[in-house]
Amino acid sequence: MTQFKTLDDVEIAGKRVLLRVDLNVPMQDGKVGDTTRIERILPTIKELVDKGGRVILLAHFGRPKGKPNPDMSLEPLAPILSDMLGQPVGFSDDCVGPVAEGIVGALEDGNVVLMENTRFHAGEEANDEDFVTRLAALGDIYVNDAFSAAHRAHASTEGLARHLPSYAGRTMQAELEALEKGLGDPERPVVAVVGGAKVSTKIDLLQNLVGRVDALVIGGGMANTFLAAQGKHVGKSLCEHDLADTAHRILAAAKESGCAIVLPVDAVVAREFKAGAASDIVAVDNVPEDAMILDAGPDTVAAVTAWLDKAKTLVWNGPLGAFEIQPFDKATMAAARHAAELTRAGKLVSVAGGGDTVAALNQAGVADDFTYVSTAGGAFLEWMEGKPLPGVEVLKA
Repeated sequence: MTQFKTLDDVEIAGKRVLLRVDLNVPMQDGKVGDTTRIERILPTIKELVDKGGRVILLAHFGRPKGKPNPDMSLEPLAPILSDMLGQPVGFSDDCVGPVAEGIVGALEDGNVVLMENTRFHAGEEANDEDFVTRLAALGDIYVNDAFSAAHRAHASTEGLARHLPSYAGRTMQAELEALEKGLGDPERPVVAVVGGAKVSTKIDLLQNLVGRVDALVIGGGMANTFLAAQGKHVGKSLCEHDLADTAHRILAAAKESGCAIVLPVDAVVAREFKAGAASDIVAVDNVPEDAMILDAGPDTVAAVTAWLDKAKTLVWNGPLGAFEIQPFDKATMAAARHAAELTRAGKLVSVAGGGDTVAALNQAGVADDFTYVSTAGGAFLEWMEGKPLPGVEVLKA
């Protein structure tokens, strides 16, 4: 496995620690809708505090486009962090400049301060050298605990690691170790489940996976594009007919590399897309012209679970159907619960990520049973696509 410098490799006591975290959480009226991302960074903060570090939290929130925007201030998160951490968390209304320097200069060992949104400065997303230098002046070491932002070469995700001794935080470390088990050096057979609405958003992903996994399960709306490319009629289903050639190329690449492609053999269809809509189960060769495919059928689920039974490693991104609405959640729920059961039994290493995937696993009640569930969206997808992530590459020992 590629070696990353971690908190085990550095003396923390008395040092100013610039800690990049992910606080891009859903907020409504000053309240956090989902605290998962905050919960994940607490172990790193607590460890740094316990070791006598002076912790300076760097994060972005939303897309303020390089200018201060009160609606995207991180200030409301300071008391929330304080409650969850169990100690005071200060706040600086800028992340660089005299105010920031004064607040950081007054920190004592074990103190924690949250700096204002790094994206209030255009230099953050531009990875501007002057801005990086001003940030770096506030710290003695840099720790990145925000894998979800690691696909961006920004000042606080990549630039700082070139100016200061740099380390992966515990969340970043856990993510990288899980991803290594998933695709870096996995135990075989490896099965990937890829779902979602459109092939066009996951072409790079599919092309990368067919050369790296033993079986690729394609579900959701994107499966319709592959079915249509094979000459099957998909009625009024979501389908990118113009990507038939792309689908054929992916199927050919899979055949050449010995990767089995698992497509739906039956489907749940309905005439309208709403909760409780009347539905039928049909073979994919017999989809009515006036119907939409909204979920995989029971025979498809059986084929998927049979592959999971053979697998040693599972990588999952995207649902098998329109899981948000019943009765079109059955395939995703059944596959997720089966994977969780195998994981609990020690038979499967299961790594999942992506917003819809996390929501589906939570809906199935099995997110905690998977080996690792990534809260990263774009970064997880780009990792699955085989692309180097700037914020990770710069941490390599």
